[in-house]
Amino acid sequence: MLKTTTKIQTRYLLCIALALSSVSCAAVEPMPTPVESTSAEQISSDANPENWSGRAREVLVNALSLTGIKYTRGGNTPETGFDCSGFVRYVFKQAASLTLPHSALAISQLGKTIPKSELQPGDLVFFNTLKNTFSHVGIYLGNNRFIHSPSAGGKVRVENMQEGYWASRFSGAQRMDSQKNVVRESVLPQQLISQ
Repeated sequence: MLKTTTKIQTRYLLCIALALSSVSCAAVEPMPTPVESTSAEQISSDANPENWSGRAREVLVNALSLTGIKYTRGGNTPETGFDCSGFVRYVFKQAASLTLPHSALAISQLGKTIPKSELQPGDLVFFNTLKNTFSHVGIYLGNNRFIHSPSAGGKVRVENMQEGYWASRFSGAQRMDSQKNVVRESVLPQQLISQ
């Protein structure tokens, strides 16, 4: 009887630990296979460097240079690893001198809403990976590809937005304006910061 109670308690504690380790950028279902190695030249004509703004070009170069960095919950540097919003925050701070919040939901409240048909390289794309809209964020590269830090066990990588997993979870897109979106977390509502 004691042995059965111990097994039940152990399973219960394991379930609690797994639930607590869920993160705002983790996917509920298995993630699709990442797109093979991608370079800026492979993205497409809509991502042609001659058509990019200087800011977008810097964002993409910076983001692609971080490919392969491990996912870490709450991570926000290459040394510690990244979660999805930590990755986006780091890239935009380094490449465009924009300070974004460390939450996909909070980031989704900034910038200009962009229809999927008008996406440009450097725009932010949001997905519903936890049954909540805007629970995951990545950076659009062009040609229906985006780069992100996916979930526990993953690494910063490029994905195809048209693949079933991502296509069915697309929540929206935002374009950051370097003149209007320098944000300090202290001015954001606390509920947006903590997500």
